[in-house]
Amino acid sequence: MKKHPQRISVVLSPRFFTYLKVFLLTTVAVAGLALTTFCQTKPAPGHHIDPARRPNILIIMADDLDSRQLSCYGGQNIKTTNIDALAEAGLKFNKIYCSEAMCVPTRATLFTGLYPAHHGSYQNHKGVYTNIQSICQYLGNEGYRVGLTGKNHSTRPRSVFPFDIIKGFEPNCVSATDAYFLDSVSAYISQKDKPFCLFVMSINPHKPWTVGDASKFDPDKIKLPPDLVDTKMTRTDFCKYLAEIRELDNQVGDVMKALRASGQDKNTIVIFLGEQGPQFPGGKWTNWDYGLKSSMIVKWDGVVTPGSETEALVQYEDITPTLIDIAGGAPIRTLDGRSFLSVIQGKAKTFRQYAFGIHNNMPEGRAYPVRSIWDSRYKLIMNLTPQKDFFLKYIMNPKRIPGTYWETWLNAAESSPKARTLVERYVHRPAIEFYDIQEDPYELNNLAQESRYQDTIRNLRVRLELWMADQGDKGAAMDVPLRKIPSKK
Repeated sequence: MKKHPQRISVVLSPRFFTYLKVFLLTTVAVAGLALTTFCQTKPAPGHHIDPARRPNILIIMADDLDSRQLSCYGGQNIKTTNIDALAEAGLKFNKIYCSEAMCVPTRATLFTGLYPAHHGSYQNHKGVYTNIQSICQYLGNEGYRVGLTGKNHSTRPRSVFPFDIIKGFEPNCVSATDAYFLDSVSAYISQKDKPFCLFVMSINPHKPWTVGDASKFDPDKIKLPPDLVDTKMTRTDFCKYLAEIRELDNQVGDVMKALRASGQDKNTIVIFLGEQGPQFPGGKWTNWDYGLKSSMIVKWDGVVTPGSETEALVQYEDITPTLIDIAGGAPIRTLDGRSFLSVIQGKAKTFRQYAFGIHNNMPEGRAYPVRSIWDSRYKLIMNLTPQKDFFLKYIMNPKRIPGTYWETWLNAAESSPKARTLVERYVHRPAIEFYDIQEDPYELNNLAQESRYQDTIRNLRVRLELWMADQGDKGAAMDVPLRKIPSKK
């Protein structure tokens, strides 16, 4: 008698369909990532620059700037006259982001066009890998002189960052003074043998907030960001911070005067950058917008429409590819960013679909790795060790820095529910945070548990984890003491 194989009955659970959906989303996302990578390697259509008339490039960068304080970005505490003048003559970017809210990784990214995991400087004060190149080589190959004056983070090793180092601006970001002169800068930008790309790197408004006149601001009348606990000392320190923004604005004005005096202003693109956010809780060293959101203004006479602005989503990784494009160079296929020259030229209104962020807390405090993703409106944040308390030595250690505003926050939290909520938000964080940035720009209302957003959260998480895999980002394993990290890729 012929035997028949036993018939097997399979019951598919709801969880199976969830996994299937994630698999399909992942497959589509991988295909999209591959297509995006392919598209990024194509030169910008219709872009032709006469080599004899290649523009000079002047980049002025702040240090720990709360870009929302700039009056051209809606700030109400201070009139930033000179930065506003750039905005009136140029293109203002409303959605530019750092990928890591600390100085060294942000500047390494600016100079290399790579995300932190790829350039190697994924912890503050950690050097880049020695087998990569930077804007110095990329624009140098196009016949540019590439110089830097001021804060010199991420200028080592010289093999990667062979800048022309120009005297004039203070290189030490924690200096109590900020005297500067423009003689050397003027001499550098006045040379006409080759086009120049000069980075003017201010140390303002980086702590210790000892530069400028804080008495020009009334602590009782300033408007504090809503994610800060409102105490007398917070207001006093914020006035010191505003005084340094005033000094930054003055520096921008002086540099622009020197540019006009050189006679090079008509053929020079001026780019203002805000770097990451301020050294207040929730700003620098976090993945909230108060830390990662920046500012960028591009003034390019004859190309940019004066007084214009764009909602195109861009990151610091995209700046070096754009400068290469402006200089007439071919796209560098190994870079993470791509050129947004089409946005500058007014030919495109959108750019990135997603922006990505990371945080590794060492050596500034205990390990506390964070990853995040935006899609222009919604942001997903993954805290990879939510069972731990966040700790940052520069803000939260009263024994190391007695008499700080953090102590006043803790005291206020004992009696004020609002203060307690803000302190708890900073110290104790859930595994998943999800925000509607449009409705909640300071990310005070976590929507991660709301049922209507679960599909969006899942989709963003898939894309974030794909990006991490593509970067070789090992998550929590990257947030370890520096001595355990190899110096080469």
